[in-house]
Amino acid sequence: MMQFAWQSYKRYAMGKNELRPLTKDGYEGSMFGGLSGATVIDSLDTLYLMELKEEFQEAKAWVEESFHLNVSGEASLFEVNIRYIGGLLSAFYLTGEEVFRIKAIKLGEKLLPAFDTPTGIPKGVVNFKSNRGSNQSWGWAMAGSSSILAEFGSLHLEFLHLTELSGNQVFAEKARVRNIRKVLKDLDKPFGLYPNFLSPVSGNWMQHHVSVGGLGDSFYEYLIKSWLMSAKTDMEAKDMYYEALEAIETHLLNVSPGGLTYIAEWRGGILDHKMGHLACFSGGMIALGADDAKEEKRAHYRELAAQITKTCHESYARSDTKLGPEAFWFNSGLEAMATQMSESYYILRPEVVESYMYLWRQTHNPIYREWGWDGGGLGEILPDRSRLLRDPRRVQH
Repeated sequence: MMQFAWQSYKRYAMGKNELRPLTKDGYEGSMFGGLSGATVIDSLDTLYLMELKEEFQEAKAWVEESFHLNVSGEASLFEVNIRYIGGLLSAFYLTGEEVFRIKAIKLGEKLLPAFDTPTGIPKGVVNFKSNRGSNQSWGWAMAGSSSILAEFGSLHLEFLHLTELSGNQVFAEKARVRNIRKVLKDLDKPFGLYPNFLSPVSGNWMQHHVSVGGLGDSFYEYLIKSWLMSAKTDMEAKDMYYEALEAIETHLLNVSPGGLTYIAEWRGGILDHKMGHLACFSGGMIALGADDAKEEKRAHYRELAAQITKTCHESYARSDTKLGPEAFWFNSGLEAMATQMSESYYILRPEVVESYMYLWRQTHNPIYREWGWDGGGLGEILPDRSRLLRDPRRVQH
């Protein structure tokens, strides 16, 4: 699958951010501010780990020769960080090749203006021409002038490594990634939950919408990973993670009449009994953090991780295509199924197979490999449908 995807990208769109399979051409999009090669850089570590040596060298050569930073558009701070900075840092740590370290640091410097706010909470968009941040021109329309929890809460892994690799404290201190936690800790949180929208000017919550899926997801993931990345010395991240998990379990966790465990969304005290595909990472996250929980909670979290992952598997198994929908509901007699056409599509999201991987690593239960291969459609159905449709990006149910 990886070789097929890479060769198709190389043939039709090398150096572009995306491949459009139906028209067989490349596409740049607007979220990266004029930066190119998102697919190249996002694929570096995968190519290396899969020992696709020729393909990795092709990608490395493109970074050396064609990845330029003299751009002037408006970019998503979050997307540039996780795809470009994250991809370059991963490639550097795997290979030790200086080109990846240097490019990551230089690109990180271009993101710093987003942090120029009264609170230190960054804005979601950075203008590479004016060197200013904003929350207006890209991103979730519902955010308005707010910054988004999953975006400003998913920076510190990369930014702390930028400081470590550059020796420049600007990323950890002047960029005030650590200050983000202070702002969040000092805020009143409804029932211990973290709403998704925050004003970078006032430091107040803007809407009481809580989700472990889109808008909130990776904030929680980065907390437990910060604890692990610090060799288990970042007690602040650990405490914030387990406190948040307890609030999620108390106020968002539900079990359907059919026995499926799911994490609902919360809107001003009212639950939406749906779970987005993005929220399906949580099974793997809870499994990842189970060993460092209080002793009396460890077995419970392992079981909870397994139950949530089972629910996400059911969203695949119950669809006509055996590929999971973008969101699935638990109401009107339906369980783990999409109820609207606007949610019944599949766009190559990784969260479900990600949880399979974590649960397999933790338990070595072969069911997770079986689900990953055919039970979830990822090994047999997806390649067949992708080649048939010539568009592996989006499959309608």
